[in-house]
Amino acid sequence: MAKSVKLADGMMVAVRREAVLHRRTVAGQITLRIRLGRAIEQSGAYDHARVTAALEGRLDTVALRDEEVAAWLNAFTKKMSAPTVDEKTFFAKRRKLGLGVGLDAAGKLVHAGSDAAA
Repeated sequence: MAKSVKLADGMMVAVRREAVLHRRTVAGQITLRIRLGRAIEQSGAYDHARVTAALEGRLDTVALRDEEVAAWLNAFTKKMSAPTVDEKTFFAKRRKLGLGVGLDAAGKLVHAGSDAAA
């Protein structure tokens, strides 16, 4: 059963470029990437379970191999770039109470309603 998937514009540009280069359809290029990703994750050089354990804090990142560090760093950066629902709720509550909501460029606590809080 076919499914629609939303991919970032930059990813689609890369997929289309490589599909044309290798004379594949876009679907064929994405399928190949999925198969390659699965093979890499299942290979001895890259252990997806270890990367997941490091992301969950169950494995120290110094124990990861170079290939695993690259995957962990990519996933960690993506995870840290957007606040979770719980974090949004936490800071919304602090703003409503007029409590500190972060630090300014000088490292001083910013309060809800202050000019720097925007």
